[in-house]
Amino acid sequence: MVRKTRINLLTISVVLICIGIIMIYSSSSIYAWERYNDSFYFLKRHLVFLVLGVLLTFLAMFFDYRLFRKHVRLLLWIALGLLVLVLIPGIGREISGAKRWFRFKFISFQPSEFANLAFIIYLADFIARKGDKIKSLFEGFIPPICVLGATALLILLQPDLGTVIALVSVVLIMLYVAGTRGSYILSLILCSLPALYLLVFRVAYRRTRILAFLNPWLDPKGTGFQIIQSQIAIGSGGLFGRGLGHSQQKLFYLPAAHTDFIFSIIGEELGLIGTLGVIALFMIFIQQGLKIIKNAQDRFGYFLALGLVLMISLKAIINIGVSCGVFPTKGLPLPFISYGGSSLLFDMVSLGILINIARCGEYP
Repeated sequence: MVRKTRINLLTISVVLICIGIIMIYSSSSIYAWERYNDSFYFLKRHLVFLVLGVLLTFLAMFFDYRLFRKHVRLLLWIALGLLVLVLIPGIGREISGAKRWFRFKFISFQPSEFANLAFIIYLADFIARKGDKIKSLFEGFIPPICVLGATALLILLQPDLGTVIALVSVVLIMLYVAGTRGSYILSLILCSLPALYLLVFRVAYRRTRILAFLNPWLDPKGTGFQIIQSQIAIGSGGLFGRGLGHSQQKLFYLPAAHTDFIFSIIGEELGLIGTLGVIALFMIFIQQGLKIIKNAQDRFGYFLALGLVLMISLKAIINIGVSCGVFPTKGLPLPFISYGGSSLLFDMVSLGILINIARCGEYP
């Protein structure tokens, strides 16, 4: 049973990755030729990260996940250190006003993805160590929330509100499942609302995103342009799509067609059938992930698997929701499919750890 779950999870992930390879080339080739005179520009860089991701997946598959507990603090300190370094001028790379990347020759790395993984490992270990004390306000709730606050603050300084929302959501769900009182979590959410209001409505570009989300047609050539073009792409695909490679929106109409809005191109080229197929694959991934969580042999493995499945699931839900106009623009990639090296590495390392947890459940 557990072996079948591992095989199913790996198979679904491989199918999603293959879809990503095809759609990245389809959505980026014309833009890459126009800007870099190389239609394979983005695909080649994606494949570099994919090869590295495959290596990390195999390492994670056969590296006993329980050994992470010995290095929790080191991983967390490295993550926080990288989040500080990326903010320093000359070290972190700034793109469109955001300092989220380290640049190494022809590839870049986003430390917030590593921070997500490090924090999930830290929280899973914390929950496992505390046991029933996780229900305590001062021993079980405040310590991880303080660490979360420091991590979230550093990510917000980049700025990257979307990643913070995803991470905070994962953390609160993990704590609630662990037994933290709902009143503590609700109180935290209520106390955070004024700060969330300031972060959204007192920052110009975030405020315009919200207004564009509520009514993109108020400024169809400005703030609402991306949302409108995304919806046009999905709507024009119909039931079966225009055909692979025949998207019109990728012809410089839809920004970030190969990254944040690749789902829209899938909808345009492969139609409703294609989008439902991708959604079905993610649903099966979540289902297999839940089986691994259920069969985990220890408390640490249970919550580590829970955190990883939650993070991948939330990213997929938010990305698809943004593409369809259900959520405001967040800038989160579609797991396993979107172009984006750091995100792909996180997804594949997470896959390896999940398979490792399943293996240990089969052979404890």
